[in-house]
Amino acid sequence: MAKKVLIVYAHQSSGSFNAAAKNAAVEVLTAQGCTVEVSDLYAMGFKASATAEDIKGEVMNAENFCYMKETKLAWEQGKLSDDITKEQSKLTEADLVIFQFPMYWFGVPAILKGWIDRVLTNGFAFSQEKRYSQGIFKDKMAMLSFTTGSLESMFSPTGINGDMNVTLWPLQNGILHYCGFQVLAPQIFWAPASAAAEDRKSMLESWRTRLQGLLEEKPLSFIPLDCFDEKAFQLKPDVHKKHASKEFGLTVGIHLNKPLPPHSQMKAGC
Repeated sequence: MAKKVLIVYAHQSSGSFNAAAKNAAVEVLTAQGCTVEVSDLYAMGFKASATAEDIKGEVMNAENFCYMKETKLAWEQGKLSDDITKEQSKLTEADLVIFQFPMYWFGVPAILKGWIDRVLTNGFAFSQEKRYSQGIFKDKMAMLSFTTGSLESMFSPTGINGDMNVTLWPLQNGILHYCGFQVLAPQIFWAPASAAAEDRKSMLESWRTRLQGLLEEKPLSFIPLDCFDEKAFQLKPDVHKKHASKEFGLTVGIHLNKPLPPHSQMKAGC
């Protein structure tokens, strides 16, 4: 069955490498029979700040405004602003979400962070009962596709920027996996701005090749929610004991005071 793909795209220039990567994804996935929709955040003028303006009508507590509580209620009552509900409708329909962006300050651009803050509202994208491996979007896939300003060597365990696995943990575990997504390994374009034209062309060709089989890829591995107790959300003793004799910790975020497992946020199956 044909898949529906949403590309959340955050770059100001249609002549950028990010635009070329986005265009390649649209072309290759469409050729495979997928329905591809692009949310071009800059072209849309998407509002980045999460404010009371995101709610139609009166808020519950204007004096002590709590965005998460207020937007959960607004979502339940159908009172979220139109730009949010439009993006939520796209997300509901999508089987795969690709976030295409340049990495800013070891994270996503503000406009994309605003999309995350405003669109992934409490109730719609997660709840206390439905998160992580039991999350609302557990039947959907998501991935990060981004450019860096630094060379790959600088994002290594001995590089000045540190291990890219650590940088990606908050994005892939704390946002995507938290909402239940099956997270595909990221597509990282290392420092295309400082690369030769031939090397940039090679990066795009590798991306096109990967896109051919993207929908069949195995997702990254995260620890299931039922491996933690329900009170303090600590790793259960039997799970901890099972991994006590192993060389590496479970994940980047839960490494059990051991070396970080290689490629645990960058490559599936490791």
